[in-house]
Amino acid sequence: MAILVFTEIADGAIKKSSLEAIYYGSQVAEKTGTSVTALAIGKADGAELAIAGNYGASKVLHANDTKLELPNSMAYAKVLVEAANTTGAKVIITAKSSLADAVTARAAGTLKAAVVGNVVELPDLSNGFKVKRSIFTGKAFADVNVKSDIKVLAIKKNAVNPVESSNSATVEAFTPALSDNLFTAKVTETVKATGTVSLPEADLVVSGGRGMKGPEHWQPLLDLADALGAATACSKPVSDLDWRPHHEHVGQTGVKVSPNLYIACGISGAIQHLAGVNSSKIIVVINKDADAPFFKAADYGIVGDVFDVLPKLTKAVKELK
Repeated sequence: MAILVFTEIADGAIKKSSLEAIYYGSQVAEKTGTSVTALAIGKADGAELAIAGNYGASKVLHANDTKLELPNSMAYAKVLVEAANTTGAKVIITAKSSLADAVTARAAGTLKAAVVGNVVELPDLSNGFKVKRSIFTGKAFADVNVKSDIKVLAIKKNAVNPVESSNSATVEAFTPALSDNLFTAKVTETVKATGTVSLPEADLVVSGGRGMKGPEHWQPLLDLADALGAATACSKPVSDLDWRPHHEHVGQTGVKVSPNLYIACGISGAIQHLAGVNSSKIIVVINKDADAPFFKAADYGIVGDVFDVLPKLTKAVKELK
């Protein structure tokens, strides 16, 4: 039961969520007595890719054709299918992401594979192949019996706590055949937020709502995020009012996050917002309204004015550092 991990690259290095997927794959490999091969697509340094070995991969197949430097789900799916056929993989693992969703859906159709998303635990192999997945925006779990010959598992971000080793993976060039019809849709430009922590990958997130009163009052929140090394986020009303950029909108219709710590500042806690953050390991709510719904979902709550609390938290963080 060979295992292949679809690995995403950002700025020439493997994404944190993909390292989690590789480690998950290594744990499945340990249960099944096989090894893990990672598939990396796009421009990346070989030394950076070899880090996959720290998380359990024995080998990295690197598809580095210049046509693959920008994400293209059709072309990436073709590469994934060829890699699966080359390695004889029966289990394909990826981190749950918008790119991986598009790529694995196309690849699964060709491979006649079953796809299970938001997986949160290692498979139970005692009687077949059963995995647990998160459903209803994290409010419940489902056990899924996967009966197809080839299985695709998308691992929920932050569901795995990887343990690093000193191992290193060998990196091999992988050159699948790429026909021109895979590139009929072209990416002409990719614009990314710079100088900030990537929100989907962040371990720490500081988020603000209408309780911040306006874009001109956002600095205390930014100061705390800077002190923590955290990503910044906001509620939907805030992005709708153009107080903050739309890529920071967290919620059911925005970015869904799974950080180790989510700090909500002046956010009431509407159900649509909770749907995007309830996978956070620890939620801290700061609100002067003691009856704010968000407190019911919080692990820790501070009843107080954000403009009084945030500077004190920032000072405390700096003193601890």
